[in-house]
Amino acid sequence: MDARDTDLKKELNATLQARRELGEEYDSALVESFLEKVDQRIDSAVERRVRRQVAEQQMTVARGSRAPRTTDSFGERFGFGIVSLVLAVPLSAIGAGVSHLPGLLVAWAGIVGVNVVQAARTTPGLFGGRRREPAGDDAWED
Repeated sequence: MDARDTDLKKELNATLQARRELGEEYDSALVESFLEKVDQRIDSAVERRVRRQVAEQQMTVARGSRAPRTTDSFGERFGFGIVSLVLAVPLSAIGAGVSHLPGLLVAWAGIVGVNVVQAARTTPGLFGGRRREPAGDDAWED
């Protein structure tokens, strides 16, 4: 447990102690106060992560290199396809059950859309986009 967790635990204990002393009529105020502290903790953690990612991107740009491309293995693509098909069954049932054929069509349009976006993300140039030259040059061609 790090210092931030210890501080949060102390705040929770102090809130519970205040509730015991003040009674139930102050429950909502105490809970709101504690939740505000938790929100502040979450906000600061998110802010630190965003600053770190921005700094990493700036370092990558300053070095003159591109961000490393994520490589998806066959297993990841296959897993995405399987999950997509498994989720297609209940989505189809819900769409068809709620609004019959239009609902079914909307559900499948969403399923196909997600898979098209995933295919485009994992296979650069799949839909006629830019491709790297085979010589390994950093130049791009259309």
